[in-house]
Amino acid sequence: MVHADLKQRIAEAMKAAMRARDSGRRDAIRLIQAEIQRVEVDERISADDGRVLAILDRMTKQRRDAIAQYEGAARPDLAARERAEIAVIADFLPAPLSDAEIDALIDAAIAATGAATARDLGKVMAVLKPQLQGRADLAAASTRIKSRLS
Repeated sequence: MVHADLKQRIAEAMKAAMRARDSGRRDAIRLIQAEIQRVEVDERISADDGRVLAILDRMTKQRRDAIAQYEGAARPDLAARERAEIAVIADFLPAPLSDAEIDALIDAAIAATGAATARDLGKVMAVLKPQLQGRADLAAASTRIKSRLS
């Protein structure tokens, strides 16, 4: 998938949120930029679009986990804030894949790797991860692959 430089799109969205005085969106984008910067400093790299997608995917997963914890603790206010952050993060992720598209990619990866048993899960995931990053839940895809290989 070809996009404009994802970091540049995020920076432009920050400027637009600041101009619109949208504090919720601005704060969520600041969190995104801070996480990208943290990864770049920690790993001494300049994050490319693939790495930024992985960061956004991880941030989304963290927020989903937080929502479950907040709802369990009867804190709907905090859960709502996390949902709002997920909505902002989703603006920068590619369109999610349908179940049929995920199944087709899994079938193609199994055929390409010649996977036959659950031991081959790593090979299949190595092929699928770049295709699914930011577009599907990798844990759910892993579960689907395991069921097909067993």
